[in-house]
Amino acid sequence: MVNQTFITNFLLMSFSDVWELQILHAVLFFLIYLAALMGNLLIILVTAMDPHLQTPMYFFLRHLSFIDLCYITVTVPKAILISLAHRNSISITECVIQIYCIVLFFCAELALLTVMSYDRYAAICRPLHYETLMSRGACVQMAAASWATGYISGIMHTASIFSEPFCKGNKLGQFFCEIPHLLKLSCSKSNTAEFGTIIAFSILGLGCFLFIIISYVYIFSTVLRMPSTEGRSKTFFTCLPHIIVTTVFFSTAFGAHVKPTSDTPSVLDLLVSVFYVVVPPTLNPAIYSLRNKDMKTALTKLVRQAFTHFR
Repeated sequence: MVNQTFITNFLLMSFSDVWELQILHAVLFFLIYLAALMGNLLIILVTAMDPHLQTPMYFFLRHLSFIDLCYITVTVPKAILISLAHRNSISITECVIQIYCIVLFFCAELALLTVMSYDRYAAICRPLHYETLMSRGACVQMAAASWATGYISGIMHTASIFSEPFCKGNKLGQFFCEIPHLLKLSCSKSNTAEFGTIIAFSILGLGCFLFIIISYVYIFSTVLRMPSTEGRSKTFFTCLPHIIVTTVFFSTAFGAHVKPTSDTPSVLDLLVSVFYVVVPPTLNPAIYSLRNKDMKTALTKLVRQAFTHFR
């Protein structure tokens, strides 16, 4: 039986063995990564520099963009390098770091989306107490709690997965280190530590999901009681970006993890994973910017200032 100490690397799965298709994959991933990079950086800059965007909603949005930027950086650049260099190996150290970072940013985003739903609830259902509920100190504490959730979850998952040796080969049926595929290579038939961690993570995910649902039940009931049609419409559209982002996040993650891990991974398995690793960080900046007049105004002002400066 091969001990974990003798395994120096894992072999990641590529999208194709054809050189031309690998180049095409690298170009597509590079363009997607560039779009995510520019979109999230612009939101971070705009919400940090514009004095009109110093509200709790944009404070959390800035953290969300930073998380998305880090989240996509963990996997996509490595995938591009694999396609260009035709070297699909990843060291155990790199795999440990990748697993830790993926769980960290995924759980931090989950917690932050939950906090953002509470912000919308406080703004719409408790407007007279909003300044108290969402004070600067409270916002910092909520953001810190979201990051702490990610850090703790990352440590728990990483420690539990790599506490067992791997003796069933080193080929991963994914273009990045993913927990289900690593567990299939573990010597242990039942990784009790990871099973307990998954249970804890499931409870966290379900709790956050229910909290968001309950928040929006209260929000919609308050909106429907508003006498003005214009007021109802305006209030609803302030919540729409968060609703879409949350829906994309949960649906892509659910679709990727509910699907059982195949013994013979296919390109379809890779594409499913692309949706929850690549799509949310790329779409979120567009979703929050397209229907937000304040964001578009601030972004236009920033572009004009940059143009004037370099002129």
